[in-house]
Amino acid sequence: MDFNDSPEEAAYRAEVRKWLEGNAPKKRVGGDDLEGGNKDTMPASKAWQAKKAAAGYAQITWPKEWGGPGGTPIQQVIFNAEEAKHPVPPNPFAIGLGMCVPTVMAFADEDTKKRFVGPALRGEEIWCQLFSEPSGGSDVAAARTKAVKAPDGSGDWIIDGQKVWTTGAQFSNFGIVVVRTDPDVPKHKGMTMFWVDMSDPGIEVRPIHQMSGGSGFNEVFFTNVRVPDSQRLGAVGDGWKVSLVTLMNERLAVGGSSGAGWAEFMEAARGITGLDGGPALKDQALREKIADWYVQAEGLKHTRNRTMTALSRGQTPGPESSIGKVVAATQMQDLANAAVEMLDQYGIINDPALAPLKGGFHGSLMSAPGLRIAGGTDEILKNIIAERVLGLPGDIRVDKDVAFKDLPTGR
Repeated sequence: MDFNDSPEEAAYRAEVRKWLEGNAPKKRVGGDDLEGGNKDTMPASKAWQAKKAAAGYAQITWPKEWGGPGGTPIQQVIFNAEEAKHPVPPNPFAIGLGMCVPTVMAFADEDTKKRFVGPALRGEEIWCQLFSEPSGGSDVAAARTKAVKAPDGSGDWIIDGQKVWTTGAQFSNFGIVVVRTDPDVPKHKGMTMFWVDMSDPGIEVRPIHQMSGGSGFNEVFFTNVRVPDSQRLGAVGDGWKVSLVTLMNERLAVGGSSGAGWAEFMEAARGITGLDGGPALKDQALREKIADWYVQAEGLKHTRNRTMTALSRGQTPGPESSIGKVVAATQMQDLANAAVEMLDQYGIINDPALAPLKGGFHGSLMSAPGLRIAGGTDEILKNIIAERVLGLPGDIRVDKDVAFKDLPTGR
């Protein structure tokens, strides 16, 4: 496998580097990890997004008629890699541009596309994804938030229910929501998707305070929210099929982790005294852990290289992208926990001014459990790998042909 850029890719990388050197911010706004931003960093985030959009770098693979340059997936990979080298502001647009708006582009009418695609691309409007529910876990098809036709015969829908773990809902302008429209059929067949205006008075957003100190996730409550049928995405009852488009994009988006890695751990271990009075790095058991993490990291790197190879050939990556998230999220939690334990009594100090890596290990430890849930739990993704990558028999699903209303959770 040749990991070097082709001549065309090398030329594009040089072009991107030159543009970033002349346009990217020189100093990060608001710190290193703000979970997609907040009200203080939002102006900088929007300004950077608008600048990228004007230069054709906001969504490189999008066609020209929707504001993109019609570039290739490998060009997007190159830009992302080069952008990561600069102190750019948080990106609160990733969910909208990576998951929600592509769903709108695939299923909405032309007027709706023209209304929303441009503003989202330029960072003028932010979107959120309203899928998870308190009793549903990773089973999107277990949604109990319902939509019924308005009794006045207008054709409008009335939505009632609750969503949870909605990232960025507190600063989103719009969202896509999957709801139950027919409880008399099996759960995967009775769902419909809509887009909603998050400023609707019937929508209440309550931020969830996380143990990391952030509030990136939210509870969202729907009470008599009236939605015109024109806001429906896909056919009535086809919500599961529409959701799959969103979920495929989501699992690609969260396929990696951004926490401190094995190299940072090893560097920290050099300066910490171990049980025998020498450097912690001399401890054999600790060295074995570092070796395991290194091997995992290399495996992930080459799995990503396979994806990049597929992209460079114009192919679409398959379900094997789920491997990255399963391994990376588990490694992030294991490594961060070992690091905090290694710090001994100093492990309780997460002050960025005092803790190693400005508290990076602590941040990883607090956010890793959420990463193992976001975009599908470990169990869901292992099922995908088993069934779609390895070709193993599917799980027995006893509720496959049972009407939703007859399920224990359907009442």
